[in-house]
Amino acid sequence: MNMYTLGFTQKSARDFFGLITSSNVTTLIDVRLNNVSQLAGFAKKNDLQYFLQELTNVAYLHVPDWAPTKEMLKAYRAGDMPWATYEDNFMNLMARRNIERMADSLLTEGACLLCSEHRHHLCHRQLLVEYFNDHMSTALEVKHLY
Repeated sequence: MNMYTLGFTQKSARDFFGLITSSNVTTLIDVRLNNVSQLAGFAKKNDLQYFLQELTNVAYLHVPDWAPTKEMLKAYRAGDMPWATYEDNFMNLMARRNIERMADSLLTEGACLLCSEHRHHLCHRQLLVEYFNDHMSTALEVKHLY
């Protein structure tokens, strides 16, 4: 199954929505812990839902169960938790939450995981892709949008 990942930081609204429009994104799955922060700009939940519908006709879902805990994210961002520990803690959290049970219905062709990080390699959206590929029968072919 083809899917995408995308971070909104370091992108203008034009670039962000251009990436979505030029790809085959059908549903944007917001996996951010906090999607209502004023710092999110055009990617703030209600604004993002509106822009997606008006500009791209892409559906929007917020799935907070696919986000890290506040404590985990805070420790990682503060430098108190190295990436390897964050990764291990996050994967264990996803297993405890049994997130694969929802994945079959939410991860449809053209789904796109949204987070704030510009690059995927140090972001939990990459960890989600790895988790799903390890726990689902359908392999995900992922393209990271920049």
